[in-house]
Formats: sequence, C-alpha cells, structure tokens
Amino acid sequence: MCDRIGCTHFPRLSDMDFSGKVASSRRRFLKGAAASGAIAMAIGPGLMGGSALAGAPVKSTHGSGFCNLNIFLAHSRQYAKGAGTELVFINTPTFAEQVTFLGMGQVDIGLMPYTSFMALYDAGAPVKIVAGGGVEGCAIVARPGLDSPQKLKGKTLGTFQLDTLEVMPYDYLKKNGISFKDVKVRYMGNTPEAVEAFKAGALDWICTIEPYASALVNDVKGAVMLTNGIDLYGKGYTDCVLAARASLMKDNPEGLKAIIKGMMQAQLDAETQTEAVLKELVGKYYKTSIENARIAQGKQPAVVDARSQTDFILQRTDSVMEMGYIKKKPGRDAIDWTLLEAVIKENPDLYGKLKFKSA
Repeated sequence: MCDRIGCTHFPRLSDMDFSGKVASSRRRFLKGAAASGAIAMAIGPGLMGGSALAGAPVKSTHGSGFCNLNIFLAHSRQYAKGAGTELVFINTPTFAEQVTFLGMGQVDIGLMPYTSFMALYDAGAPVKIVAGGGVEGCAIVARPGLDSPQKLKGKTLGTFQLDTLEVMPYDYLKKNGISFKDVKVRYMGNTPEAVEAFKAGALDWICTIEPYASALVNDVKGAVMLTNGIDLYGKGYTDCVLAARASLMKDNPEGLKAIIKGMMQAQLDAETQTEAVLKELVGKYYKTSIENARIAQGKQPAVVDARSQTDFILQRTDSVMEMGYIKKKPGRDAIDWTLLEAVIKENPDLYGKLKFKSA
C-alpha cells in the first residue's frame, strides 16, 4: 500500500480468540506483546479475567484527545461510584494495545476510534458501540511550505494504524486525486511520540487530534493546518465512540449505564464549567498547556449521544475496506444504543441541559 517506516503495527486480529473463554489465548497475546516490548505496565490482580459482574469495577482503556474528555472527567470525579460502579483505567503504552485489550477481554469498555472498533468487530470480537465519544477535532498539519495536497507526495506521514487518523489522510489524498501509495507512512506508538517527532522534523505531515493539532500550529512556526475534517465529512462528524464487551452489557447493564450517565454529567460540566474542567484535566490527562487546551476544547466537543452519527459511522467503513482492514461492511447490529437511550429516558433533566446532542 505504501512505504511504511519504523511501524508500530497492529497484531493480526484474525489470529486471536475473542470469545473470552480461552484464557491461554489471552495469556499468549500478553506474553508475546510483553516479550516484544509493547507492554510496559504492571498487570494487577484480576486483569486476566473480566469484570462484567454487577458490583465489580468497570475497566477501561482510552485515547489521548479531547474526544476522551467525558470519560477522563468521569474517571477523575468517579461519577459512577454513587451508583456502586468504579471506573478503572488500564493504561497501555501504545494505541494497538488500547484496542486489542478490549477485544481480548482484558477490559470491559474502551473509548476508541470507530475505525478500530470496526476492525475488532469484523474479526469476531464480541463488542458493540454503545455511546459517543467526541465529534470533529481531527486535523492534518504539515510542516512549513507543505501547503497543498500535491506537495505531500513522497513526504512522510505520522499516524496510527487502523485509526480515524489514518483514514482521514487516505480520504484527503483520495479527494485530491492522490494515491496513498504516493506517500510514506510512519506508524507511531502514541500521540506524544508523534507530536514530538513532528516538532523535531522527523515527520513532514501528521494527522492528529485536539488539543495537539492546535498546539502544533501554535508552537511550530509556519506549520499549516491542511484540513480539520469538516470539508471532508461535514460538521459534527464523529471521531471516537464508547465500545463495550457484550458480557458487560449482559451481566452488568446497570454498571454500564452508570458509566454512560457519568460521561453525560461530565459533558454538561465541560459545557458549563469549561475553565474549571480544563484546569482539572490539563497536566493529569492532557500533556499540553492550558492556553492550547482552551483553543482546542471548542474544536472537538465530547458528545455522548451519537445516535445521529449512526449512518456516518457505518458509511465511513468503505475506506476501511478499501485499505484492506476489514473483509465486509458491518451491519446495523454493530451499534446498540439501547443503554444510552435508557440513560436519556431516566435522566431527562440532565439530558435536556446538554448543548450537544443527537439531532
């Protein structure tokens, strides 16, 4: 497809047992990843099992952008604890493990790009999209002088495999009549690594998320934002979604509802107490300045109710298929808004106060 330099590749999802019934398969994955240096974390007691039963902590992975704001604030303030559910983050060093941990049952939920979810779903992982993450906020930023798509030919792109941040450059080039084969692709392990590589000149252009896109334009003299995605996808396009294991939905629906409600409360707080929320999250969850966070927050609002994006999520998988990541387009059964709708029905006052919600 393209020249891939120093890549951080996804493992072969088709080789994994996603049933959650074969513990040895999960152990082989963890052992192999650890041996290759991919996992640099302590695996605490109970990680090898699930935590789907009612009353157990709900374990989650997450990304690094503003689309994660709701789950970050829900974690920081532990909103779900009042309903008897603790939200526990399982941190992973690379984007690949963020996704595969959900598929292998090492966590119960994950805030991830919808493209990554679709690859898990296509490979047979028992997962569903259950709520939204964030909208807009993806951007392509290029080094000084690279101010047109034609100038990107032969240049090195920094991105993440199987991410919306890989699909956007693919779509951007395709729209401008350029093949993805005409650029070099360097897959990065995580967002801070990619940002530093761009600043150091190791990358010619980068597809990243807020608050890092705005920070690069502000901090790298002459850097240009080629697109923020709206010209490609329209206003309000979704980026990340909340995905859950089917076992959690079946065995602990109240716990999952508590997490979704907590994220909804976090959204309201971010919309009405923006400054206080940013000061709480910057440094602890976001490695950027408060000034850059203020600029970025309005460019990638976190939105829990993503029902209006159902068709967009399913249609965007055309590009994922063209790139060879999935064999067939997922059906409507990949998305289940049932628990989200239950939370909305049970909390009309909270939902009614939200600025951003499904049309």
